[in-house]
Amino acid sequence: MFVDKVRIYVKGGDGGAGCMSFRREAHVPKGGPDGGDGGHGGNVVIQADLGVSSLIDYRFKHHFKAERGTHGKGSRMRGADGEDMILKVPVGTVIHEYFEETKETGELIADLTHDGERITVALGGVGGRGNVHFVTSTRRAPAFAELGEPSQEQWVELEMKLMADAALVGMPSAGKSSLISKISAARPKIGDYPFTTLVPNLGVATSGDLSFVCADVPGLIEGAHEGRGLGHEFLRHIERTALIVHVVDLTGDYEGRDPLNDYEVINRELELYASDLASRPRIVVANKIDVPGTEEICKKLAERVRADSIAAAGGDEFADSPIDPKLYCISALTGKGVDSLKAAIATKVHELREEARAKAAEQPEFDHVWEHKREMRDRRFTVRKLSDGVFRVEGGQVERMVIQTDWENEDAIAFLQHRFKRIGVEDALAKAGARNGDEIRIVGRAFEFESATADDAFEELDI
Repeated sequence: MFVDKVRIYVKGGDGGAGCMSFRREAHVPKGGPDGGDGGHGGNVVIQADLGVSSLIDYRFKHHFKAERGTHGKGSRMRGADGEDMILKVPVGTVIHEYFEETKETGELIADLTHDGERITVALGGVGGRGNVHFVTSTRRAPAFAELGEPSQEQWVELEMKLMADAALVGMPSAGKSSLISKISAARPKIGDYPFTTLVPNLGVATSGDLSFVCADVPGLIEGAHEGRGLGHEFLRHIERTALIVHVVDLTGDYEGRDPLNDYEVINRELELYASDLASRPRIVVANKIDVPGTEEICKKLAERVRADSIAAAGGDEFADSPIDPKLYCISALTGKGVDSLKAAIATKVHELREEARAKAAEQPEFDHVWEHKREMRDRRFTVRKLSDGVFRVEGGQVERMVIQTDWENEDAIAFLQHRFKRIGVEDALAKAGARNGDEIRIVGRAFEFESATADDAFEELDI
């Protein structure tokens, strides 16, 4: 089964709790705190792998969770870290945020285009610190430790786009499958009826010292950009290819279509689906020249291609154009003209690869970009007034601080109040209009707000 789009829920492992412990040994009367840290939770990592050909592994299983960290122990013994969960996907997988409640796709996380490339989509929680970390000049024996940090969790959408250098596009039964079988070792299903090809086929072609990967994309029809026929299901695979090879059936197939009109329809559908496809490098191929009576239409198509090439170059006949001015006339059945077409594709792909390699060196790594965005978003918090005297504080970092706090320990609560003040929660509440005695809600806890000048700005309420 060919699966090219799935949505999965990922959750890192929670961090282990830090230990509250004091050194107790004979002849060591005041040993001091020696609680160890909790282990970090494992991350959920998505990795591109050339050995994976589809997203079938995520068709029926949608929830993935990494291993949690273990708790710290006395004698400064640190808990073990949880193992990362590695989810392998095909090379060419695009990862987006996905919001399950609204069924909407969010921001791009990564585009994994190379074997081994990876991105962390759910960070494991940091292990809680043991009480040894909270010793100060005035707090010599801290009787509290941090609980483990909860991990990140989210839904993501995985979308596979074929990694091919050239894509064969055209109307159904234009001969694309026959052509890819001639230029490569691919053996797709070939038939004399429309939509014989229902899934994209990949083939590796070689011409001299050059080679390229070619994709046979299922036939397109008018309205494909709106989802008609196979529409969006396979147009997405053309987006990634460097070169479009437009195959035109000179016979018009059994329906007796006008080949010139077919040529225009495919061009229009590509442009309507994604505007940048109109300027994508393109080679036009006239297929089935072995059929008698196709000479005249072949000449007309060659004139149209040349005119389009000049127009794409801004009207300058001698300027570079994304459209090759030459019409390649072939017979995928007999093999006539196929070798020269293959050489032209290989040469053009080689040129485009060199250009892409130069541009890629200037691009930042996805992991760094996504991590920076995630950290910035995590640190932000909002203060919302729910009603008179009731406020809610929301934000990833703030909420994790509350979850990490041991609410049975007064020292731990006092430390949380200090952290709130340091990151600006108290100031934000005051600006939002919070007054002494107002109720402040964070996650599942409620606090009573007091003036920032007081020793304790928050006092926990029982809810």
